[in-house]
Amino acid sequence: MEELKNRLTKELQQDFNVKVLDSVSWALPVQLISINFQTVSRTKMDILMKMMLLTFQKTKSSTIDDLGEILLVEPLFLRDLIGKMRRAHMIEEIGNGFTLTELGVQQLETGIYEHEPETNAAELIYNPCHQSLLKGEIDYRFSEKNSYRYKDDFPEWEVAYLEEAEMLEAIKDAGIESSNEDVQTVVTAIESTSVVKNMSVYCIEFRLYNKEEDTIYARVWNTLLGRWDEMIESQLNEKERIKWRASYLDEQKSVIGRDVDDDETNKRTGKAT
Repeated sequence: MEELKNRLTKELQQDFNVKVLDSVSWALPVQLISINFQTVSRTKMDILMKMMLLTFQKTKSSTIDDLGEILLVEPLFLRDLIGKMRRAHMIEEIGNGFTLTELGVQQLETGIYEHEPETNAAELIYNPCHQSLLKGEIDYRFSEKNSYRYKDDFPEWEVAYLEEAEMLEAIKDAGIESSNEDVQTVVTAIESTSVVKNMSVYCIEFRLYNKEEDTIYARVWNTLLGRWDEMIESQLNEKERIKWRASYLDEQKSVIGRDVDDDETNKRTGKAT
């Protein structure tokens, strides 16, 4: 911890106008959440599937046996493909035969077969203080008992507050989707979310004074993000800048003033300063 703190202090003081007034550390509460989502794989449609769909499109009364005779394929093999196409909602049964659904027509025209949806799960980190999902890994070398003092200002601790679009984007950023010449996998929907456990992220807060600009402000290093956390910094600056100026700068001016008075007194009394 001290090594990290010292490195960050040196970085902040590279600007000679900046002085580090104080530093504190605390834990930013976060939640590890599990998101169940649906994916669909898309592949190029094989010749047999195309032929079956074309046959269903032209002769809606064809049975599996009729289809086997037309295509010279064993009915047992055809039943397996028909089962896949029914589960993928490409065809539907009508009388003794099958017909294409709107989705089936669309896939036949494009030549792309969308496999039946699959359910997958991913674990991501959610933080209401950011009102978003965060990327990174928690560094368990650090621990801190004190929690972020403004965590209770954010009531959105239920995952229900998360927007589906944000979750979809986070899942995609995690590399769930893939695409190559043979198969394309895409995330299509969020099914459910749940909290796995509550966790915390170690943060170091620095309070700084810029002499040239006469401003006091906070910088916060977030070990999960591995960078300065501008969102938390903005919250702290908005809430505490005035208090910091009173507690740090006015106090320093008071000390300087007392030192000047003591110097004047010593001069009058002949004492060395």
